[in-house]
Amino acid sequence: MAHDGQDLTMTQRPVLLDDLLALTAAAVPPVEALLKKAKTSVRALVSNQGRISAELIETHQTAAHGIAWLATYVQSLRQMHKWAVNLSDQGLFGETEQLILQIGFGEYLWQIYGGIQMNQGEILRLQDMGLSQEDMRALMEPAIQTLTQDGNTQAARSRLVTLMQEHSANITVGATGLDEELEMIRAQFRRYAVEKVEPFAHEWHLKDELIPMEIIEELAEMGVFGLTIPEEFGGFGLAKASMCVVSEELSRGYIGVGSLGTRSEIAAELIIAGGTQEQKEKWLPRIASAETLPTAVFTEPNTGSDLGSLRTRAVKEGDDYRITGNKTWITHAARTHVMTLLARTDPETDNYKGLSMFLAEKIPGTDDDPFPTDGMTGGEIEVLGYRGMKEYELAFDGFHVKGENLLGGEEGKGFKQLMETFESARIQTAARAIGVAQSALDISIQYAQERKQFGKALINFPRVSSKLAMMAVELMMARQLTYFSAFEKDEGRRCDVEAGMAKLLGARVAWAAADNGLQIHGGNGFALEYKISRVLCDARILNIFEGAAEIQAQVIARRLLD
Repeated sequence: MAHDGQDLTMTQRPVLLDDLLALTAAAVPPVEALLKKAKTSVRALVSNQGRISAELIETHQTAAHGIAWLATYVQSLRQMHKWAVNLSDQGLFGETEQLILQIGFGEYLWQIYGGIQMNQGEILRLQDMGLSQEDMRALMEPAIQTLTQDGNTQAARSRLVTLMQEHSANITVGATGLDEELEMIRAQFRRYAVEKVEPFAHEWHLKDELIPMEIIEELAEMGVFGLTIPEEFGGFGLAKASMCVVSEELSRGYIGVGSLGTRSEIAAELIIAGGTQEQKEKWLPRIASAETLPTAVFTEPNTGSDLGSLRTRAVKEGDDYRITGNKTWITHAARTHVMTLLARTDPETDNYKGLSMFLAEKIPGTDDDPFPTDGMTGGEIEVLGYRGMKEYELAFDGFHVKGENLLGGEEGKGFKQLMETFESARIQTAARAIGVAQSALDISIQYAQERKQFGKALINFPRVSSKLAMMAVELMMARQLTYFSAFEKDEGRRCDVEAGMAKLLGARVAWAAADNGLQIHGGNGFALEYKISRVLCDARILNIFEGAAEIQAQVIARRLLD
């Protein structure tokens, strides 16, 4: 009880909903204005004669990438406020949601002012982007001061974890804001993951086994591989948001299962955007039904994200092609039926312009003979996590591809066609990251409730409950950013920046959740028998594939500064 005349903080008294929403509404414009100043400052650093210079962006890489991270935080706050207002309008904004909002705003506003954690060893400061102390004073607005002082407190975090335990039967911590149909889809796939995936995932991981074909067949029956394929081609024609929910819940069970649909999503997107009518009619129904399992064959040794330097060549032979070269980090390569294969058709080029995309058919392999197709060999790459489909190096030597399987029937369009899939792929990867982070939270809260130390459950120790609370809060922030990018995609608007932001934040959130989850387990977390050890290994890949965090930040920054 406070003394007479003493001000009460947000966490010591009930927060009036209108007060909190007014605070978050007032906090967004100052950070938007700060981002605008930062853009102006960094643009001056990386421009030469009024044009953005790739060389200067590299020289001032921290500043440039800082813009990407600052913009991601600003967009996260914007979407969280929008989420809160929408829930309030529906009468669904309860205490859990209020705590998530105030903790999230309090933490991210403080990080913007004091330092954004790009990763464990790199903290972005506003001065890194050329901002002065005077510029930073723009954040000394009353609403921001209240949220940073009183939003993310130990009391708020502890109360959130108490509510999480009281409402443990809920699928998510806090209402997601999605419509009833999407939440029904979530519930369906959560049930499936609990029954058919979670009980077996750790054994698949430890034994480094392929996910059973039975799982693929069941997911095909549930429509996973044709979710967003138009109905006229055998799919369900659903929105990208449905793909997010399905990917999220399956990845919550096991990232390998949640990723089974990724290659189908990429292949379908390539064919829908760049294929001929004949190619759409032939391939899309097969992909939707999982009669045809595709794999993406883009990356080469020593090129990484620099796809313009690809050397694998496709030489025309009559109407058909012969492909020769090497590829690496090819997921699910052995037992698939077709490869979306990027190769150079113009030997005179050494950049993006000479690349073409092929729908290269192959024979599915077996354990004894993984690559039986003539002109193709491969070997497995042993990996820490993200198992269940396996990773391979592939070598092509005169591999035959039918001329009719040149995507779009025109050479030199491969990179452009691939670029058109990046938005969906990164949205889907962000959703997988959310699923992995949610898995870390599920496992950790259960362990913290059951494990006793010094006479009480771990969850009753403030620093343990704080870790769990921040997992839940950042999960919701990453969710809202991901759903926003999916909605933008569904509306037909360009969303490469938004998708990139969702992937950038989601990957960091997943790694933080897994790392903190293992810390909660203590020494047991380091033992392979505990599930959190698998989740940690699985989470680590999210900052690397579909565009490493540094590449992601580079792409976002370039778009924002142009």
